[in-house]
Amino acid sequence: MGDRVPLETALPPVFEKEMRQLARLQMGLVLIVAWTASPDGTPSFSFLQRQLLENYIDLESDGRIYKMILIGLDDTDVLESRGTGHLAREIAGALGSDYRLLGVTRHQLLLDPRIPLTKNNSCSAILLEGDEKPNLGELLKWVETMVLADFQPGSDPGLCVADASVATAFTEFGRRVQRQVVTQAEARALAKAHHVLLQGLGGTEGGVIGALAAVGLAASGEDGRYVLVGRSRELSGLQAVSALLAAGIAAVQTADGKVVTDGLVQTDRLRPARRSGRPIAVVEWAGDSWLPLRLD
Repeated sequence: MGDRVPLETALPPVFEKEMRQLARLQMGLVLIVAWTASPDGTPSFSFLQRQLLENYIDLESDGRIYKMILIGLDDTDVLESRGTGHLAREIAGALGSDYRLLGVTRHQLLLDPRIPLTKNNSCSAILLEGDEKPNLGELLKWVETMVLADFQPGSDPGLCVADASVATAFTEFGRRVQRQVVTQAEARALAKAHHVLLQGLGGTEGGVIGALAAVGLAASGEDGRYVLVGRSRELSGLQAVSALLAAGIAAVQTADGKVVTDGLVQTDRLRPARRSGRPIAVVEWAGDSWLPLRLD
């Protein structure tokens, strides 16, 4: 199989009709689109059901193609203040007038006495839809202003902004940050090599490590959990599976992957996992209802 077509490259027109038809049939199912040159030089392609991304190409039910933008945040808080996740949700809300919000995710990093942290050493990613080639520099400045307006003395905030066509280059870095101690120098060098915006906003600027990790882990589509997606935070108490789906959860399933379609789900503080690039409520049966699991 050949290389994936970059987002900046238009798909061959011969595929446009098929793309739109498939998008309608799948009702927005996210796919990786791969294409190769056949022996006679005529492009051919295959659709691979996306295992990792809503990142390279996402298809709306009307066949529209868009790119995803990721914003990584870390170390914006101190022990006495609200957490980075809270700030990320506020920033996401403020960006909602100019971007379609796909969600805010939390990603667990390494717990180690050598790493300064407030509570749990988690970082946050904001996932946005961009219809056209976005001005990432302008977006970074906008988010920077909001982070600095909430700056907590003693914090070491970091900020990263990237589009998903390059964000997966940082997934393995994110995995490393979950397993071992890494340095700012490593994070900055990797971001520079890929021409990605990564910035420290105060203190030691140690948050650049988690900010870059957040972008890479969110881009993998297989890490963390949503702290904001659709109307899921409006749910409370026991709700039918259909209510979760209507609120923006892509699916309800057990830990072993069995899809749940019936029964009531306890939705207090529901935080769906990010799996296969989608918000998935992973649940277990508790005798008379389904209880959600919180996965990292």
